[in-house]
Amino acid sequence: MNAGENPTGKTDMVLIVLVLVLAAVGLAALFSASEYNGRVRFDDSAYYFKKQLFATALGLLVMYLVAKTDYHVSVALAPVAYLLSLLLSTAVLLFGQEINGSKRWLNLGPLSFQPSEFAKMAVILFLVWQISRTKKKTTGFWFMARTMLTLLPVVGLVGSNNLSTAVIILGIGVMLIFVANPRYLQFLVLGSAGISFIAVFLAAESYRLERLAIWRDPEKYEKGFQTIQGLYAIGSGGVFGLGPGNSIQKLGFVPEAQNDMIFSIVCEETGIVGAFLLILLFVLLIWRLCVLALNCRDLSGTLLCAGIMAHMAIQVILNIAVVTNTIPNTGITLPFVSYGGTSVVFLMGEMGLALSVSSHRQRKAA
Repeated sequence: MNAGENPTGKTDMVLIVLVLVLAAVGLAALFSASEYNGRVRFDDSAYYFKKQLFATALGLLVMYLVAKTDYHVSVALAPVAYLLSLLLSTAVLLFGQEINGSKRWLNLGPLSFQPSEFAKMAVILFLVWQISRTKKKTTGFWFMARTMLTLLPVVGLVGSNNLSTAVIILGIGVMLIFVANPRYLQFLVLGSAGISFIAVFLAAESYRLERLAIWRDPEKYEKGFQTIQGLYAIGSGGVFGLGPGNSIQKLGFVPEAQNDMIFSIVCEETGIVGAFLLILLFVLLIWRLCVLALNCRDLSGTLLCAGIMAHMAIQVILNIAVVTNTIPNTGITLPFVSYGGTSVVFLMGEMGLALSVSSHRQRKAA
């Protein structure tokens, strides 16, 4: 620590409020979207809601504990977290449970765990650790290439059965490298290499090419049913929506309405106004993370907030783009809103890291 610096700051209450509001809105949206499926499958309309409520409560506890821990400690443990993510990603390929045609979960007794969600957080920490250790050697194409090469093992393992998460991980890597080395030409070269990498993954499996065809003309294919029904839900919502709980499309028309397509149900029940307000909440959260990154005088803290911001922004944009059929279906969830306990817990963990930056960052003394 340099002379004339204060090691502590104030906990960002704006960020806490935004996270709590998003969590509450997400739970309300999930209950409405999932109550039909819960009643039909488990004879309990609150089945998915109760599981998500438990995961949210656990996530808030994780957020609190992580926020109380100096983020430098978390960054120091990054290599262990990265190696663990590689082991878990390998384990899911060998022993993972297949749900809805995707092998993404590990069974831990009565609970299921999705290693790809942990991998996102581990990658953020590892890149922060790696870039921070290079100190002033963050210029040049070799730095960019070397940093991205370290991501290839986890991207390859995760991308073999979860391309959307691999895209998010690559996006996080590109964003952190740009923050550390904002040179536009090299950044464009790196982005082009990333797009080429994704194209290879797309061509490697025929079902991914099929998704491109479905995206172009969903009415022509049976598997385009979900996309079409999601668009019907958005269109039928109008400006102000049908009202909370009054969705028609969630009654078996939109498959797994509580998962990837939950934004379409939000649009149907609350209309354009409700959708805009939800997007506004995400924009405010991303803006707050940006403010933290810009005001932190420690490189690790800046990169950490930038990485979390990149993760949040990329995932929100991709989910809404998929639901509106702007891009092909990638099976990506909407943060804090879609059903998924592992996702909520690790998202809360990332918010805890951002709060730790706000309370432990180095600021110049007045």
